[in-house]
Amino acid sequence: MPKGQVPTESWKHMVLRSTPPAWLAVDAPNGDVVLSSRSRIMRNLAGHRFPHHADTAELNAILEEVSSALGTDEGFELLKHLTTSEHDYLVGSRLCSPDFKFDLPGRALLLDKNRTAGIMVNEEDHIRIQALTAGWSAAKADTIALKALEKLGQKLTFASSPKFGYLAASPYNAGQGRRMSAMFHLIGLAHAKRLPSVLKALSARNLAARGLFGESSRAVGAFLQVSITDGSRSEFVGACDYLIREERTARKEVGASVLRDRALQAVQFVEASRTISLADALRVLGYARWGAAANVKGLERSPRDVDLWLTTLELQGFSDSESATRQRADFLRENLRS
Repeated sequence: MPKGQVPTESWKHMVLRSTPPAWLAVDAPNGDVVLSSRSRIMRNLAGHRFPHHADTAELNAILEEVSSALGTDEGFELLKHLTTSEHDYLVGSRLCSPDFKFDLPGRALLLDKNRTAGIMVNEEDHIRIQALTAGWSAAKADTIALKALEKLGQKLTFASSPKFGYLAASPYNAGQGRRMSAMFHLIGLAHAKRLPSVLKALSARNLAARGLFGESSRAVGAFLQVSITDGSRSEFVGACDYLIREERTARKEVGASVLRDRALQAVQFVEASRTISLADALRVLGYARWGAAANVKGLERSPRDVDLWLTTLELQGFSDSESATRQRADFLRENLRS
């Protein structure tokens, strides 16, 4: 390779990361507890089979219809044939589902310039719109997602029935085809061992809690995505307000010395480790974020800094899982020392 030339994958990776997602904005309401708010909308196109039944030609036709419906003046970028590192970054930024088979035919991500709204094409359904905003700002996320849906609806006909509402690849998602969620950091409740009972109460109110990376992930680091499965928007807002209050109360009940010790133990663990698993990295960042929010000496930074690290943390790495463990350790050491 000629001197000074950047490898293609590294170059794409660098360009993609040059614009952080909008939900990392410093102005994040209740940002000590809530990382981001999300509004997701599912739709399928009338006259087409669901992605898991469609052949390559039909999947490509669906992609062409969706991308053409946005036009050239809406500021959406079409991302196809993503590399592993690009997909890692988009998943870490929560702009793309970890289960999105980005390397299959007819798959693409449409992403706006501000990294606020994304549209996954031919994931589980033909269209998955999601809007992400900073902190506790569910109404703002909903407005952005509905605007993208309105634009698509001007050119596309969505599959629906009077009995089931909007049709979905999974019958459990049929109906309104909308879900609201927020990403919480509930480390105070986890530390006080109150998190299981709180999550049980949420489940009774038709709210589901998942880990940082969606349905198949666990609440490592006390990062939880809380979403409403059924019920009104007001019920969701009320439940999230309750969570914010409970988390702040739990944090106050923990002694400052205990928090300082846990946060500094996490830093010491990183210093002593040359390889770090993804789960351990999330636990370290969970304590680092809590310490930053409480202004613990040695962690004088904003929780938003830690949130940025979450988006750039290697999930799989450029080559293999072993190299990713080394990259995480190096990355955490560099940032926690600064």
